[in-house]
Amino acid sequence: MTDFDRAMMQRCLELARSAIGRTAPNPLVGCVIVADGEIVGEGFHPKAGEPHAEVFALKQAGTRSQGATLYVNLEPCNHYGRTPPCSKAIVEAGLSRVVVGMVDPNPKVAGGGIATLRNAGIEVTVGVEEADCQVLNEAFVHRIVHGRPFGILKYAMTIDGKIAATTGHSSWITGEASRHQVHQLRTGCDAIVIGGNTVRKDNPHLTTHGLSEHQPLRVIMSRSLNLPLNANLWDTETAPTIIFTSTNVDKSVQAHLIQQGVEVVNLETLMPGEVMSRLYDRGLNTVLWECGGILAAQAIQDKCVQKVWAFVAPKIIGGEAAPTPIGDLGLEKMSDAIELTRVTWKAIDSDLLIEGYLGGNR
Repeated sequence: MTDFDRAMMQRCLELARSAIGRTAPNPLVGCVIVADGEIVGEGFHPKAGEPHAEVFALKQAGTRSQGATLYVNLEPCNHYGRTPPCSKAIVEAGLSRVVVGMVDPNPKVAGGGIATLRNAGIEVTVGVEEADCQVLNEAFVHRIVHGRPFGILKYAMTIDGKIAATTGHSSWITGEASRHQVHQLRTGCDAIVIGGNTVRKDNPHLTTHGLSEHQPLRVIMSRSLNLPLNANLWDTETAPTIIFTSTNVDKSVQAHLIQQGVEVVNLETLMPGEVMSRLYDRGLNTVLWECGGILAAQAIQDKCVQKVWAFVAPKIIGGEAAPTPIGDLGLEKMSDAIELTRVTWKAIDSDLLIEGYLGGNR
């Protein structure tokens, strides 16, 4: 493992990010082929059903693949799915060395691709820039290991812990730069979940606001279907919208929403865990929770949240009844508190963004 190896793996990660938000249920993968110290082929996986990163890189490199080194951030696949196995293509191309960022957690691969390459006499190095490779595809890994999408809870609060005034007014807690950061976060998510109260009070768009052609699926959880007949989210030409509701709802409202292109799914049990199972079945990797405190607490209790993005603004609003980011979790002692791990923070103008992973929810 050399500095050049690490630099080439970082280039793989850069290429992989070109398809962020578009590959689910597949991972983000980039590939680089180097011959005589020169990059002769590059590629990334654009979306599910299309060729993998290695195929694009091999095609670009052509005959220069013979005896070259291939870099890829995720172990080459070793099975027939929508596309042929990449490990076979690498062997046939005559490469002499393959550098892999991380082993694929998918049981259909899980070391099989590496074994195929080594059995063909190819030198294989595994684990270059592995930590960065794991972070890039943390949602894919979570989906494979836990059978659910990866959940991110995002909220903005004042320095005294409020997400709105006592009247419910919440625009705007953070500054424009922080809101831009949220739109950027959405570009990498497959769905955004909110509750009915957010629709009624904020009338959001839940789009990437022009930062990407990709628009996440907009998901609403509303037990009563007590929703406005006109809302930005009903414009399904902008982005698709689905409402999960109970079975005992006003059918006239449901019919009106369906007529506007909104998908409505009636569930016997309307809980975050059930919704995440349905989103998993739709092939989603990353789900962003932008909901109020009550639904956020339910999502945490249902282990639907693995990561938190908390924006803190240097403002004080006060109010005993003013809503907070997370409702009652039933925890009575500070020793019961859910601790965040791998915490990072950064200033965004005058705001502060704190990121961390929920202990016990990984």
